[in-house]
Amino acid sequence: MSLDIVDLREFYINPLGQAVRRVLRARLRRIWPNVKGETLLSLGYGTPLLRPWRGEAGALLAMMPGAQGVAYWPREGPNASCLVNITDLPLEDESVDRVILMHALETVPDADALLREVWRVLKSNGRALIIVPNRRGLWAHFDRTPFGTGQPYSSFQLKDTLRDHGFVVDRTWRALYMPPVQARPVLAMADKIEKYGSWLFPGFGGLLIVEAGKQVYAPLLTKSRSFHPRLVLPLPFPMPSREAHEGDSALYSGN
Repeated sequence: MSLDIVDLREFYINPLGQAVRRVLRARLRRIWPNVKGETLLSLGYGTPLLRPWRGEAGALLAMMPGAQGVAYWPREGPNASCLVNITDLPLEDESVDRVILMHALETVPDADALLREVWRVLKSNGRALIIVPNRRGLWAHFDRTPFGTGQPYSSFQLKDTLRDHGFVVDRTWRALYMPPVQARPVLAMADKIEKYGSWLFPGFGGLLIVEAGKQVYAPLLTKSRSFHPRLVLPLPFPMPSREAHEGDSALYSGN
């Protein structure tokens, strides 16, 4: 089941989504503290996580699937997002240094094709971060958030899936120990809950985050092809105020 761009954008505007964005940005920034000069690609809906790397990465690309729709990003400056078929990316082989899968692997109809494309476009020394709902966590069982949609994974399932598609799994984390509720006291303590939850309940974070590298000599059948761009840019709808959302703006539905 695909997510809708309107629902995703509205979630990250509301207080719970803002807390999620803050927690995940801090975690990912610690995982990748330096991306200077590198090309960073997000697939699915990763724009809530990308802002800390603006001005540091050599290029930021936000590619969103047609069934989901696309949001203009960033709010200020040239648009860096586009609508694509994420199982047939308009990128050359080994052209990306880092890839983030967010709201992607658990909802895409053909996960095998998506991972083959990630393997194809990732450089031989590139890194990928795969973020999916944790089957053992609370968030996968509440459909009021985007993390309750699609196929959740256990740690073993995700690692086996990545290894089957030519990736070497290096590190695994869990995130989102706060419950998926809008209660103000919980949201105010989100950072502390995240810190101590990983000690008290290490297996029950709402999300799995796996960093993987490319197994260069994996037995995959991939073929090089000429580069034919197939991008659909978001329409220039009026942008919301800075207070409403600091990242996304105009919407375009691919349905």
